[in-house]
Amino acid sequence: MKLLALSDEVVNWIYSPALIERCAGVDLVISCGDLPMHYMEFVTSTLNVPSYYVRGNHDLYEVDEEGAIKTEPQGWINLDLQRRRVGGITLAGLQGCLRYKPHVPYQYSQRGQRLRALWLMRTMIGPLLRGERGIDVLVTHAPPFGIHDATDLAHTGFLAYEWLIRVARPRYLLHGHQHRNYAPMQTGETRLQDTTVINVHPYRIIEL
Repeated sequence: MKLLALSDEVVNWIYSPALIERCAGVDLVISCGDLPMHYMEFVTSTLNVPSYYVRGNHDLYEVDEEGAIKTEPQGWINLDLQRRRVGGITLAGLQGCLRYKPHVPYQYSQRGQRLRALWLMRTMIGPLLRGERGIDVLVTHAPPFGIHDATDLAHTGFLAYEWLIRVARPRYLLHGHQHRNYAPMQTGETRLQDTTVINVHPYRIIEL
């Protein structure tokens, strides 16, 4: 299975007719957040494959050409707090980043995201009891604490994700949030136990 993962930044060739030629073999699209809905809708309508997303800290709403407020991209399935099976693999997601402003959606304290991770974990009990991986791909916006994150509060990673990696043993954790130009020398791919953590900003094509 070939997966196209996106996050945080519009890529010109993706938002063009070149997408269908360069990504003709893609079976699945994942968004790790902070992308315009019209961009996401273009991708899924062009490729016509299953598309899943989590929200980033800037994903609030969009006003369409007719002046209507949109809060969900058409053709996409929200993966936050969900475990889904598609094409023989299992996906799960957690949206948002570490809280750096009060009373703003999609921002969470370390404790808050830990509770949300525990709630997500309940969907994996069956496979884990059978000795299997809890999921194949964990999709998040922010990175795990200490992996591809930064020292400022807004870009500090979540401690709960390291715990999920150790318990659920996903093959991949895909995240965005940390733009590659913020730290151009920082590696974009890190191995932690059985999991490959990948910063997909602004896009990555991954063979599963």
